[in-house]
Amino acid sequence: MTLLAALARLRAAEAGRAVQLSGVRHRRLASTPLVIIPLTLAGDPATPVAVMTGTARGRGQLLTVAQPRNRNLRLAFLTSLAQAILGYIAGWQQATEVVPASRNREARRRYAQAPQVIVPNRAARDYLGLLGRATRFQQADGPYAAGPAVPALGKWLTFLADSADHPGSALLVELTGFLAEHWATGQSPLEDANLAAQMAWIDPPAGMTGLQAALAAEDPLRCPPAGPATDPSFDQAVLEPLVRSYDRAVKAGSDTGMKRAAAEIEDALRTQLQLTWDVAWNAIALLQALPETSGAARRWAEDRDSFTRYGSYLAEDGRPQPRHDSAAAAAARLARLERAQAAYDAQRAMEDPYILAGLRTTGEAFAGQVISADPTRTTRGASGLLLLRPRFTVRTADPVRIGAECTLACPSRPLQQTRIAQVSRSGESTDVTLEVVAGMGKVTKPTPGAVPVVGEQVSYTIDPGYWAPRQFPPAGQTPWTHGGPPAQAAAGLAQVPRP
Repeated sequence: MTLLAALARLRAAEAGRAVQLSGVRHRRLASTPLVIIPLTLAGDPATPVAVMTGTARGRGQLLTVAQPRNRNLRLAFLTSLAQAILGYIAGWQQATEVVPASRNREARRRYAQAPQVIVPNRAARDYLGLLGRATRFQQADGPYAAGPAVPALGKWLTFLADSADHPGSALLVELTGFLAEHWATGQSPLEDANLAAQMAWIDPPAGMTGLQAALAAEDPLRCPPAGPATDPSFDQAVLEPLVRSYDRAVKAGSDTGMKRAAAEIEDALRTQLQLTWDVAWNAIALLQALPETSGAARRWAEDRDSFTRYGSYLAEDGRPQPRHDSAAAAAARLARLERAQAAYDAQRAMEDPYILAGLRTTGEAFAGQVISADPTRTTRGASGLLLLRPRFTVRTADPVRIGAECTLACPSRPLQQTRIAQVSRSGESTDVTLEVVAGMGKVTKPTPGAVPVVGEQVSYTIDPGYWAPRQFPPAGQTPWTHGGPPAQAAAGLAQVPRP
């Protein structure tokens, strides 16, 4: 948590209402997202109880399991859930577009849009990953055949859960984390994991403060938790007696009794999900009202590329994701996520003044006034050619903890790249001399406005630029501790004929 975020929480607690952190949205929100509110037994996260899902507030579909511990009923539930989710995904695989060739990539075809799944909080997001891990290896035949839709559901849920780890991705969105990027509440981040309590601070009912509304939202009788575990008191006082009634009807062979008990279970579970369903759509409406940054469109294009690649993989290969990554695959994935996180942080700072202000408090960015400028300065390069390298000096009161080797970027000049030439501190101010190395428009003469003028207010932050992907050896060339076989074992394996 940055200093500004902590200050905003204090202000929210004092004012009794959430404080807005950002007026822009850095991730895409689809016009027709698929909202999923899962529910599992308290103390048994692997056992599904119900799901409410749909693409509009008034078209929520409730799927329930009358007896969660009955394997056949769970498979029927998963089949119905697969039909709903896979049908939604298939709807985005109808239209394609051609992406023109660029300097680094050939022309390619990708889906024109991509699905977007929205869940209430991080626990629900993790549960979808758990559900994907539990279903993608289900057999389509045999004594407990699940049908082809269930393993396909597991593969797509695993893909969505993996994509949610990628910074800036919008294929699987958790609302509590999304809201926390834009509003600071007067409660702890742990308490923000309750979507109803978080929304109570952001948009409290008339006549109530955020604290009062949040306390009411944390009452399981007035606001049942669906995140995704049920309230234990609900399980004991309501759900368990209804399930026992269903079991008695099954034992007696009464179809009428089973239908009546199943309907009562469905009504009881609806009361546990309906409020979270409504709050989720209220949160989506608040987020959709925020203007979207230009970077959100670029990141959504990357999501569409990822969606296209995985759809093609399923059509050509179709094997489920492995249970565990190898050491080499895990290292490569971590490197990709680190690069993506650095790029996402830098892009948000360029797009959002609040993010930039937070970096200024830590010394990773600075802002100030230009006190001198030499837009026509030249120097000779290593080859002896004369190079245009304008310099200017910015006086700032911010702490500057940026190394001279770092490339800096300016939000008002996103194509310009500069580097620190000199830093001199005097009292409470710091003079930073910057040299422009790219983005001047012309080789011999800068275009008007390319170099800041004296008296102009500017801000700069670290530009991660392009990070070349790290090269990792294949698993067969790593030590046995990292997945590769020892040399002798590898030689022996090479002599075994493959089927």
